[in-house]
Amino acid sequence: MIPELGHFALVLALVIALVQAVVPLLGAHRNRLALMAVGRPAALGQFLFTGFSFACLTWAFVVNDFSVEYVAMHSNTATPLIYRITAVWGSHEGSLLLWALTLSLWTVAVAVFSRNLPEAFVARVLGTLGWIAVGFLAFMLVTSNPFTRLIPGAAEGRDLNPLLQDPGMIIHPPLLYMGYVGFSVAFAFAIAALLTGRLDAAWARWSRPWTTAAWVFLTAGIALGSGWAYYELGWGGWWFWDPVENASFMPWLLGTALIHSLAVTEKRGAFRSWTVLLAIGAFSLSLLGTFLVRSGVLTSVHAFATDPRRGLFILAFLVAVIGVSLLLYAWRAPKLAGGGSFAFVSRDTALLGNNVLLSVVSASVLLGTLYPLFLDALGLGKLSVGPPYFEAVFVPLMTPVVVLMMFGPFLRWKGDELMPALRRVAPAFVASILIGLGTAFAVGHVSWRTVLGLALAAWVVLASLQLLATRLRERAGASAASRLATIPAAWWGMWLAHLGVGIFIIGVTMVGSLENNLDVKMKEGERVEFSGYTLLFRGVQDAPGPNFAAARANLELFRGDVDIGTLQPEKRIYLAQQMPMTEAALDVGLFRDVYVSLGEQLEDGSWIVSLHYKPFISWIWAGCVLMALGGILAAADRRYRRLAERRLPAAAVQAA
Repeated sequence: MIPELGHFALVLALVIALVQAVVPLLGAHRNRLALMAVGRPAALGQFLFTGFSFACLTWAFVVNDFSVEYVAMHSNTATPLIYRITAVWGSHEGSLLLWALTLSLWTVAVAVFSRNLPEAFVARVLGTLGWIAVGFLAFMLVTSNPFTRLIPGAAEGRDLNPLLQDPGMIIHPPLLYMGYVGFSVAFAFAIAALLTGRLDAAWARWSRPWTTAAWVFLTAGIALGSGWAYYELGWGGWWFWDPVENASFMPWLLGTALIHSLAVTEKRGAFRSWTVLLAIGAFSLSLLGTFLVRSGVLTSVHAFATDPRRGLFILAFLVAVIGVSLLLYAWRAPKLAGGGSFAFVSRDTALLGNNVLLSVVSASVLLGTLYPLFLDALGLGKLSVGPPYFEAVFVPLMTPVVVLMMFGPFLRWKGDELMPALRRVAPAFVASILIGLGTAFAVGHVSWRTVLGLALAAWVVLASLQLLATRLRERAGASAASRLATIPAAWWGMWLAHLGVGIFIIGVTMVGSLENNLDVKMKEGERVEFSGYTLLFRGVQDAPGPNFAAARANLELFRGDVDIGTLQPEKRIYLAQQMPMTEAALDVGLFRDVYVSLGEQLEDGSWIVSLHYKPFISWIWAGCVLMALGGILAAADRRYRRLAERRLPAAAVQAA
C-alpha cells in the first residue's frame, strides 16, 4: 500500500507542477495578480507531495519491502539501516526522486524568500521552475518509476553497491544535487529577466545570493566526493578526471564565472549578455551531467542507468531547455547591448578575461569528456581521454585565471593606469616568484610545474594579505576592530574564497610533486622503511561485518623510535554480490598523510601492501572549505536584502 501511495503522490506532484508552470506565467502575461499568486502555494504543494513520495520510498527500504523492484535491486536484510536509507538515492530511480525533491525544496525557498520582489517577476521565476519540475517528474513516471512492483516479490535483495556503503554516501549526493539543482534558480531568474526585459542591476542583485548558495553546495559536494574517492577506492587518488567527475566540475567552472559576472552587472550594469548566457550554460551543463550519468552512455562508478529511452528523454529535455533559452536570448538581444564602457586596464576587463578563460576551460573539459563518446557513436573506434589531456589543457588556461583573479581587485572600475597598478602589485608578484623558486629548491623538487604551482599559491596568499591591509588603511583613524566590522560580509567572502584557492593550489602542487608510492610484499613481523617512516606488519585477522567478510591487517607506524599508531586496512568481500572491496587506512596529519591499502594474499602467505605518502593533501580540502565558507559569507550579506527592499517601490512601478 505504501508504494502505491508514493506513486500516487508523484502523480499529484506532477499535476501541481504543471499548474505552477502554466498559471503564474499566464497571470504575469495578463497582469492578473490572483493568477500570479498561485505560484507560491503550488510550489509548497509540489514539495509536500514529492517529499511524501520520498518518505514512502525510504520506508520501503527501512522495512525491506522487496516487492518493490528498486528496493530488491539495491538493498538486503543484512545491509545496515543507515545504508538502507542512503540506498534510496543509491541508484537511478531514487537519485531522480532526490533530484525532484531538491528542486521542489529550492522552489519553496524562492517562494518564501522572494516576497520583497515584484510579483510578476516571482511568478515568472516560479513558472520556469515549474516547467523544469514537470520535465523531471514526467521523466521519472514514464521511464524511471521507483515504485514499480515485483510480482512475486523477491525473497531477498541484491544489496547496495559496496562502493556506496560508506558514510560519504550519506551527505555527498544530497550536497551535490543541492548545487546541481540550485543553478536552476539562477537559470529561472535569467529566464524571468528575459521575459520581462528587465536585465538590470536589480535583477543581478536578486539573483546573486541564490547563485552563490548553489555554488557553495556544489563546491562542498565536489570536495566531499574527491575526499570519498581518496579514502574509499584504495588507490590514493583524489581526482581522476572521470567523465562523471567532469560532469559536476563543468557547471562549477561556469558557476564561478557567473558569480563574478553578476557582480559586474550589479555594480556597473555591464556584462548582461555574459550573465544571461552563463546562467543558461551553468544549468545546461547540470542537465548534461544528468544525461551523462543517467543515459547509460558512460561506464563509471557513478553511472547508473542503461536504458536508452532514458537517454533520449533527457536529451530531448536538454535540447528543449537550451533551445527555448537561446531563442529568448535572441529575442531580447537588442536590449542587452551597452551597459557602460570601460577601459582596457580596469577591473571590468580583468573579470571579463576570467569569464572568457573559465568558459574556455569548461569547453575544453566538455570536449575531452564528449569526444570519445562521439567517436564511439559514429563507429570510428574507441578512444580514451585521460588525465594527460586534461592536465595539459587545464594548467595553461587556469594559470592566467589565478593571476587575473588577484590582479583584478587592485584595479579600479571603468578605468585605471597600467603602470601605477603594476607598481601596486609588483612587490607581491616578485616575492611570489622568489618564494616559488626557493620552496622548490628547499623541498628538492625543481620542475616547472612545482615552481609554477608554488609561485601561484604564494601570489594568491600575498595578494590577499595586501588587499586586506589596503582595506584596513581606508579608515586609518578608527580602531582595528571598528575597521574590521565595517568591511561587508560579501568582501570577506570574496577574500576567503580567493585565499582558499591559494591553499588548494599548495595542496595540489605539493602532493603532485612530492608524493611517494610503494607496493611491497610483507609477512607477519616484517618491517619496511618508507618516506622516513617504518611500518611493522603485525599480521592479518578476520573481521566480519554485518554484510561482509573482511581480512584486517595491523601495521604499526613509527617515525624513528616514536610509535605513531596502528593502521588497519581491510580487504572485504560483500556477501550478497561477492564483490571485493578495499578499505584503506590513513594516518592524517597537517602536513602529510600516510596511506595504506591491503592487496591480495599470495601463495606463500604474504600480502601485497600498498603504501602512499601524501604531503599536504589535506590542504586540498582545507582550501575547498575556505572557498565554501567564503561563498556562505557572500550569500548571507545583508546588503542584498536591504538594497532589494529599497528598490522594491521603484521596481514595482516599472513592472506595473
